[in-house]
Amino acid sequence: MTATQGSENVFEDLGFGAEEAANLKLRADLMIELRQYIMEQGFTTEQAADFLGETQLQVSNLMDGEISLFSVDKLIGMLAKAGMRVKIEVVSHGVM
Repeated sequence: MTATQGSENVFEDLGFGAEEAANLKLRADLMIELRQYIMEQGFTTEQAADFLGETQLQVSNLMDGEISLFSVDKLIGMLAKAGMRVKIEVVSHGVM
């Protein structure tokens, strides 16, 4: 068995185009932060839903990693409700 070193973005490694891979990576990172916050607070799904102003189904989907159900805007809004600030860093790869 051989192993191949992946890139910084697993979605690129899986064959997604650069634009879609970047969006998926950002959403995944935001979801991880939200999931970690909910777990650290010891919230039940119901408590997290009440706190974030979302439905229990949405919180369950978040906790299950259902990435296709969440936009970047939605995730940033949920993080803001949790008192978290999102900072995005843009790095040029020299491509024009």
